[in-house]
Amino acid sequence: MKKEEISVCILRVGGTNCDAETKRAFDDLGVKAKIVHLNVIIKKGNLLNYSAIVIPGGFSYGDYVRAGAIWAKEVSVKLGSELQKFAEAGRPILGICNGFQVLVEAGLLPGFEGISKYPEAALATNVPIGYYCGWVYVKHENRGKCIFTQKIPKGKALRIPVAHAEGRFIFSKENENAYLKRLCDNDQLVFRYCDENSEPANGEYPVNPNGASYDIAGICNPSGTIFGLMPHPERAHYGWQLPDWTKRERMPKYGDGRLIFESMVECIKEK
Repeated sequence: MKKEEISVCILRVGGTNCDAETKRAFDDLGVKAKIVHLNVIIKKGNLLNYSAIVIPGGFSYGDYVRAGAIWAKEVSVKLGSELQKFAEAGRPILGICNGFQVLVEAGLLPGFEGISKYPEAALATNVPIGYYCGWVYVKHENRGKCIFTQKIPKGKALRIPVAHAEGRFIFSKENENAYLKRLCDNDQLVFRYCDENSEPANGEYPVNPNGASYDIAGICNPSGTIFGLMPHPERAHYGWQLPDWTKRERMPKYGDGRLIFESMVECIKEK
């Protein structure tokens, strides 16, 4: 597929606030990206016309009940069959921050046996409790399955910002050890919080900003085509978005977040 033929659907609902930045990242890469309200997709039934789906960050429906829960239920009920066909076709689905919460609540991640009827994990309230907004490092742990990180060397630490109050990735206590082992064995672990030298956070705040189990910042499904992460790559796409760019002798053209979008686009091109 030629780059100009790629069409990315950036979904939005009430409370979405990172759709424009996400679209700008794809525009920079030369692909067609369109911000579409969920109601329009439901009405037209044209989800399968797109090459990829992105669920961006924000506070969908005010994050009532749980972050991402209402949007996830709406997607599951009203787009369930289309979404399943989309996923089974191996088309990329990316969830950023609130989008990651939606994918987990909708059972698309971790998706050990496909789309689950019930969440297999949760993105719980931060520990320490409260909204955290700042720049963090995440280490690339994937061994090659995740299509969204193909251009990132294993072990590389990326510098990307986070902004959330419910980002603590956890499994239920009774499944924690078994599911964590399965996540690692399946090569579904993608990013872990770390320091600038790629050393693990070991749960220490603020290197791990939310208390996530095993410092997990991002995971993919067993096929590597559905990916969710708490950090915001669209806020680290350009060099001028870096918090210390004015202190540098030369501002880099791009930030680390671009590697995620670039990997996604290149993978679609190869199909």
